[in-house]
Amino acid sequence: MANNPDFDLYQLSDEHSELRAAVRALAQAKIAPRAAEIDETGEFPWDVYEALAASGFHAISIPEEYEGSGGDNLAACIVVEEVAGVCGSSSLIPAVNKLGTTPLLVGGDEAIKSRYLPEVARGEAMFSYALSEPEAGSDAASMRSRAVRDGDGWILNGNKRWITNAGISKYYTVMASTDPDKGPKGISAFVVHADDPGFSLGAPERKLGIKGSPTRELYFDNVKLPADRMIGAEGTGWNTAMKALDVTRVGIGAQAVGLAQGALDAAVAYAKERSQFGKAIADFQGIQFMLADMAIEVEAARQLVYRAAAVSERGEASATYFGAAAKCFASDVAMRVTTDAVQVFGGYGYVKDYPVERFMRDAKITQIYEGTNQIQRMVVARNLLKGGAATGAGLA
Repeated sequence: MANNPDFDLYQLSDEHSELRAAVRALAQAKIAPRAAEIDETGEFPWDVYEALAASGFHAISIPEEYEGSGGDNLAACIVVEEVAGVCGSSSLIPAVNKLGTTPLLVGGDEAIKSRYLPEVARGEAMFSYALSEPEAGSDAASMRSRAVRDGDGWILNGNKRWITNAGISKYYTVMASTDPDKGPKGISAFVVHADDPGFSLGAPERKLGIKGSPTRELYFDNVKLPADRMIGAEGTGWNTAMKALDVTRVGIGAQAVGLAQGALDAAVAYAKERSQFGKAIADFQGIQFMLADMAIEVEAARQLVYRAAAVSERGEASATYFGAAAKCFASDVAMRVTTDAVQVFGGYGYVKDYPVERFMRDAKITQIYEGTNQIQRMVVARNLLKGGAATGAGLA
């Protein structure tokens, strides 16, 4: 899991391969048997969280100096991918911890890192990320949440929407405007505690998928924040948010790959078992071609995600391009592959006795959160038009 500049050359290191095997074993033993129940009840799976935390997989990217495992971005992707292969809701445990803590890692000073990261690394707290608002989704820079000076500290007012694991996390990275006249350059980042007076939660959203990961609105009513709750300097919040998303969007790509792989595995197994017209449906060329196309797309998505993880790990200028491309392509693949898996199952794919309808429902959100795929295509296009990562040479 250590920083390895060569891990994107189409073959995992022994350390990453061992990590995959360990996460897969845990996922099959502890998470897969619970996946349908988690989806049915919509309850956060604390037993899964505890199992992941006991193995250090809940927040693998926290550096060793903060009591973490020190996993690189590829390690984080492998964890999310393998967990998503059995349960999309559970894969948001490591994914959201990374999303919530990455702003501290890329924008915070030593004091704020030392204050919060060890607690997360020890499995004693979770960290969510709050950027989107009711009127500022894709146009997040138009946020209305406002933090005004109050002596040495700040008073926060406003609300955030679509916050993953809200009500479960102890801490929240919150973006708010501290100088509206400056637009994005007037946005600052703060850490809000779940027990801060004036902080409250909306009702849980009733969702299509990822039902075991609560999504709720956050409300801030004159929440007093000490000066040491600000992440980085005033006005650096937007830059911190974008740097964080360059890294964490890759993890959504990994989640999409995991969901697609889980659906593909189920479809292959079912095609071998299901008989029609006197033989297994896997013997029919129509089914074979479907499975072949599904497998090709999943592997292509995986390689792009891993490449994006490598680029972001090295801090290369093309990280924005690759992060957007990987998230966009992998999530589109996940939607196609999971839908085709339902088709392979036929009528059985449409009922909850089998997992493919859950994979399909869970896959849809990967095209939406951490930036819709329409936004990702805009990001890719802008990078291409300004000459970033536009040619094969630029990808070397």
